Amino acid sequence: MSQRPELQKAVQEFVDAGFAGVQMRVTDERGSWAGSAGVSELGAGAPPSTDGRFWIGSSTKTFTAALVLCLVAEGAIGLDDHVADRLPAFGLDERITVRMLLQHTSGLHNYTGEPDPDGTFVPGIDATGRAWVENRFREYAPEELVRFALDRPARFEPGTDQSYSNTNYTLAALLVEAVAGRPYAEEMERRILGPLGLRDTLVPGARTELPEPYAHGYCRYRDGEEWKVVDVSRQNLSLLFGAGDMISTTRDLLTFFSALLGGRLLPGPVLAEMLAPHGMLGYGLGVFVQDLGPGGGTLVHHHGGAPGGYGALMMGTPDGSRTLAAGLTTGDSAADPAQTFPKALAALIGSVFGGGPAAA
Repeated sequence: MSQRPELQKAVQEFVDAGFAGVQMRVTDERGSWAGSAGVSELGAGAPPSTDGRFWIGSSTKTFTAALVLCLVAEGAIGLDDHVADRLPAFGLDERITVRMLLQHTSGLHNYTGEPDPDGTFVPGIDATGRAWVENRFREYAPEELVRFALDRPARFEPGTDQSYSNTNYTLAALLVEAVAGRPYAEEMERRILGPLGLRDTLVPGARTELPEPYAHGYCRYRDGEEWKVVDVSRQNLSLLFGAGDMISTTRDLLTFFSALLGGRLLPGPVLAEMLAPHGMLGYGLGVFVQDLGPGGGTLVHHHGGAPGGYGALMMGTPDGSRTLAAGLTTGDSAADPAQTFPKALAALIGSVFGGGPAAA
């Protein structure tokens, strides 16, 4: 394992910005590196294990997209097929295609909430704060999530705009089940987790416990005039079926992303479709594709945030030769991660991938 003080410094910057703990792995032309900073649990001195499990949040979407694209590659379904034909029970707009789900252009309402036209956030199913903390063990059926979204107006006509929506990926996971004839978790194991040897990655369903070792995650929220900090390492993420519910490690995320970008999961033409950025989000099919500016080239990534202070970073060069994965946890800091995270992330990207202002 190579000594990389600049990477350790970049990891420490997240802790200095208010995160409780960070674990990270990098693979590039200089070899492999793993390190961590901060603490695994508040009140304890041990740093996070670099082999620790964590909830990966929306990095799950890349796994789901890859699974759908495996079915596309073998001809079981087409990217421009209409989803309503495979999932007739929902009464979906018949113009919505598989491609629209994967690139967030369906217009479907996001069941965890979204901004209205004037920018005011309209809450959906509770996924933050006291309401979520007190309800975090509730089990949701994926159909319940979809119907919640379908009871709200669509944001736009299918294919005419782009808006990030968890509903798209819950539907994509249900589409996998309809096409493959097997449960989503079973198909994920059969096509991706098993073949790549991702033994520490799982689709948890209604499971609430992280396997050991793991870093503790915390939710800090205002309860009246008082701020509370609750350990929410145990939670039921059926709330984000197919969109943000998976558990993994930095080692497994690196293995997955390197294999995906390196062409070991999908044939070239299908992978090219996945990596073609679209719209204002620069979103392909399950990944963001970002220009890093002068000297930085292109970065492919999909980070994740799970309820209760868990975060994941997953990024790499388009050929998979340089990849990074990290798990982050928030603690009892009053610092707002939304304010402190971008600067620490930009510094990290600069250390690993280079690039100019676009890296921020």
